[in-house]
Amino acid sequence: MKIGIDARLIQETGVGRYIRNLIGELGARDSGHEYVVFLSPKSYDSFTLPSSRWKKVLAPSHWHTLSEQIRMPQLFASEHLDLLHVPYHNPPVLYSGRMVITIHDLTILHFATGKATTLPLPLYYLKRLGYWLELWIGLRRARHIIAVSEATKREIMDHFHIPGKNITVTYEGVDPALMNHAASKGKRLINEPYFLYVGNAYPHKNIQMLLEGFRQFMDTQKSVGACKLVLVGADDFFYRQVNARVHEMGLSSSVVFFGPANDPQLVSLYTHASAFVFPSLMEGFGLPALEAVSLGCIVCASDIPVFHEILGSHAVYFDPNSSGSLAKALTDIAAKNSTVMQLQGNDKKFLSAFSWKRMAEETQSIYERCIRV
Repeated sequence: MKIGIDARLIQETGVGRYIRNLIGELGARDSGHEYVVFLSPKSYDSFTLPSSRWKKVLAPSHWHTLSEQIRMPQLFASEHLDLLHVPYHNPPVLYSGRMVITIHDLTILHFATGKATTLPLPLYYLKRLGYWLELWIGLRRARHIIAVSEATKREIMDHFHIPGKNITVTYEGVDPALMNHAASKGKRLINEPYFLYVGNAYPHKNIQMLLEGFRQFMDTQKSVGACKLVLVGADDFFYRQVNARVHEMGLSSSVVFFGPANDPQLVSLYTHASAFVFPSLMEGFGLPALEAVSLGCIVCASDIPVFHEILGSHAVYFDPNSSGSLAKALTDIAAKNSTVMQLQGNDKKFLSAFSWKRMAEETQSIYERCIRV
C-alpha cells in the first residue's frame, strides 16, 4: 500500500513534534507499506528518508493558502496514493482520494486572532469562515479522523456532527529527542527561582491572566524580584503584546522573555523550574505539561476537561478565569506544602499511557482499515 503524509509542518512546534515522531516510529516498523512524504522547501533537503520504502516530494505551497487548496490536491493525486494522511486542520477539499485527518484542537473556531493579521478585518473573518468550511468539507470526506484527546473528539462531534465511530483517539507521547537530554539536566539557565511557561501567546493561551495571577503572587512575597516568570516562545505579534503589557504592569524586572528554546534548553528549564504553569482556556492535548511531568517538574494547570483527562491527579489546578485562584496555587507551590510536593517526580506508570510508538501503531492500523474499506 502507498501512503502519503503531508509533512510540510514538520519543523514547526506542536504539530511538528507529532509529525516527526509519527514518521520516525512508522519508519522503524517493517510494515511493507510504501510512504511518500510531502515536504516544504525549508525541510526538504534536511529530511532523511527512513528506508528505501520511503520517498520525499517537494511541496512548495504554504499551509492555509489558496495555493494549498488548488495545487496540493494535484500533487497528491500525481503520486497515485492508496491513502493520504493530513496531520493538521487543513484538509485539501478538492482531493478525491482516500484521506485520514488528524485534528489536534479546534481553538481556531473559538478564538479569533484578527488583531495579528495583515488583512483588513472583513477579509480576515472571511478567511476564518474559509477555515470552517474547509474543515466541514474535509472532515466529511475523510475515511477516518484521528483526535489527540477525548476532549478534541467531543469538540469534533459537537461542532461538525461527525459520528463517534468515525473518530479514533490516539494519545501523543514525550519526544525521545527531549528525553535523550534528560539525564544531564543541563546547567541552570535562570539563577533565581522561577515559574515556567512554554508555548505561544495566542489569545486562548490566557497569558494576560497568567501575568495578573503572577503579580498577585508577587505582592504576597516579602521581597520583589525573589521569583521570576519565564516565558518561552518565538517573538511574534502576540508576544510583543505581552511584552508591552508586562511594562504597563511594572513587571519588567520579574518576567523573562527567553525566546525559542532548543531541546537541551527545554530540559534545563523544566528541570529547574518551581513549576510549569499552563493557563490555557482551551487545548487539544497539552504536550508541554506532559513533558514537564516526565522531567519531574510540578505542573500548575487550568481547570479544564482536557487537562483532567491527560494529567489526572498529576497537577495543581486553578480556575483559568480567576487570577486570585492562580495566585493561590503559585503560593502553595512556593510554600512547598506536602500535597503539592507529592506531584514532583517522574511517574513511570502514569507516563506509560503516553507513547509515540503506540500512537504510530494505532495510526498504522487506521491506515490499513481505511484502505481495506
